[in-house]
Amino acid sequence: MMENTNRILRLPEVIAITKISRPTIYRWAREGLFPAPLKLGPRAIGWRADEIDAWLESRDRKQNA
Repeated sequence: MMENTNRILRLPEVIAITKISRPTIYRWAREGLFPAPLKLGPRAIGWRADEIDAWLESRDRKQNA
């Protein structure tokens, strides 16, 4: 878990945390399988840290079930 869940994570951080490739993140987000990114500006997006944490926890629960 991250300490500050109000943080916005940029793509390199999301890739490092999830170990998922850029194309897969975008495809899964489009398919509703991954948290949707937030538009931060005309050419910038990010993800809420708490949403990434929740997604990771849900994956852990499914794998341990």
